[in-house]
Amino acid sequence: MKNHIRKSVGWALVHSARLHRTRMGERLSALGLFPGQEQVLQALSEVEAMTMGELADLLRVKPPTASKTVARLSAQGLVTRQAEPGDARVVRVRLTSDGMQRAASIAQLWDEVEDELLDGFDAKERRRLRKLLRRVAKNLAGTETEEEAAEALDDEFEDSPAA
Repeated sequence: MKNHIRKSVGWALVHSARLHRTRMGERLSALGLFPGQEQVLQALSEVEAMTMGELADLLRVKPPTASKTVARLSAQGLVTRQAEPGDARVVRVRLTSDGMQRAASIAQLWDEVEDELLDGFDAKERRRLRKLLRRVAKNLAGTETEEEAAEALDDEFEDSPAA
């Protein structure tokens, strides 16, 4: 049983995820970003604007974690924050033109790393792997509360020097 854990699917999944995060981190640093920040830019690139609460929910992190990441992206001129007229507690976040350009660059990096990740896989294997990983995620989401899932992702964001 000496290498039992290393032979598990969970170990392979965690190891692969860390390697993916490291590879993306290397490429993101060339854009002046840290892992986790790209997720905010990608999420905002798909909508005109979203509230801080919506962004936190989408990323499955606590609002203070999303707020800290948005503040750092705002300082770089990639996003803007605007209080909702009539209710200053609601803050809407949107990409700036620089943020849109950065999001397009991230999409390209993501595709490059995806190609590297799936090198040697045919289309059928790619679809099967995606389907299996979605089942894994669904299984895990069913075994923890939303709060536990958000805390786990908060930890991932917090690991980044400037998430």
